Amino acid sequence: MSTYVTANPTTGQTEREFPALTDDEVAQLGARSAAAFEQWRNTTAVERAATLRRTAELYEKREDELAQAITTEMGKPLRQAAGEVALAGSIYRWYADHGPELLEPETLDPQGAQESLVQKYPVGPLVGVMPWNYPYYQVARFAAPNLLVGNTILLKHASICAASSALMAEILHEAGVPEDAYVNVYASSDQIADLIADPAIAGVSLTGSEKAGAAVAKVAAENLKKSVLELGGSDPFIILDTDDVARTAHIAASARLSNAGQACNSPKRFIVLDDLYDDFLANLVTEFKQASVGDPTDPSVKVGPLSSVSARDTVAQQVNHAVEQGARLHTGGTVVEGDGAFLTPAVLTDITPDMDAYAEEIFGPVAMVYRVSSADEAVDLANDVDFGLSGSVWSTDAGRAAEIADRLEVGMAYVNEHGTTLPGLPFGGVKRSGYGRELGRWGLGEFVNVRLRRTAAK
Repeated sequence: MSTYVTANPTTGQTEREFPALTDDEVAQLGARSAAAFEQWRNTTAVERAATLRRTAELYEKREDELAQAITTEMGKPLRQAAGEVALAGSIYRWYADHGPELLEPETLDPQGAQESLVQKYPVGPLVGVMPWNYPYYQVARFAAPNLLVGNTILLKHASICAASSALMAEILHEAGVPEDAYVNVYASSDQIADLIADPAIAGVSLTGSEKAGAAVAKVAAENLKKSVLELGGSDPFIILDTDDVARTAHIAASARLSNAGQACNSPKRFIVLDDLYDDFLANLVTEFKQASVGDPTDPSVKVGPLSSVSARDTVAQQVNHAVEQGARLHTGGTVVEGDGAFLTPAVLTDITPDMDAYAEEIFGPVAMVYRVSSADEAVDLANDVDFGLSGSVWSTDAGRAAEIADRLEVGMAYVNEHGTTLPGLPFGGVKRSGYGRELGRWGLGEFVNVRLRRTAAK
């Protein structure tokens, strides 16, 4: 049986299976992509930008269909799914609008020559390994800049995202990307490892777990291929002060419960100064209790199912284990009986460094709240994990908050907002959250040949 299956996490029913590629078919992908690369790289950046603009237009035109697909296959509430479709479309449009200019040659100080010029050229076929939690957005971050540059793509999506990944390929091809310049690949992890090792492949980008990232990075390094990794996170949300505790708690809950908490850059650790702690915790618990859990097609539902029963059970076990180790559970953490992969949103406190929950990522609707006595203690706690994706600092004094944000060991630091992602802003982390950057001009520069052309003085 194929591992590429649409198993609806709302109903628990398997709706569709997709045929996986054979080893022989996977073995041909490198050559196919390399042949397409010779064609695609020789189109102009303006022509490639036009295909991305048409892609954005098709995302807008087919928004309902695209949104429904991921609501069905991974349980994202329909309104959030539509928002993700719009965000993905905006990324394609941003690179269509700005990409050609960013690829223009850069004139340097001649430094004794007649001319010193930096040019940007594509490097070749790339492998993308993408996760299920943001099926369209994650792919757009990788595909849009690299197609604009002139690279070709072999895209392996998560096995539960077979339907949405097929839709993405269909849209790109309809927009004008040649079929072999972007190939949707239903392959196993072992097959992808073999594909990365193929001499035709120039690099690989993965968004996913630490384990998957380490495996891909190892194969890439052994074969001298560049890799970009966007991995997990345990983002801090530091509250120094606020003039409206209820509003801050509402923002915190909304951010944590979006996508049922299944986001690498979701705020997972709420670090609150003493004088606000009790009020904030009480308001956050109320928000979590009131968050409606249920059918993601219902507009009134805030929290849909997790992506699968196994994902739901993993989070429930993490919560239970934290309580066994001495953490306090204020609400939630209960598996909802019946079909589907539902879990009631949970709030944990009294977590200490000797507990597993202190250091691990909980990929679900669970908030961990910490009490601290000073901003310095908040920073120390925020940095005392192996992750470094993003973090935020909240205060009525934005200047003070910015000073604290500058001390966070993260790739993205926010003041009075959390997790903002826009096409022109860099996205990525440090430490065990990975390396490399996506989006903006930074995402355009990861898989390019930054080539010097120098002409000697007369």
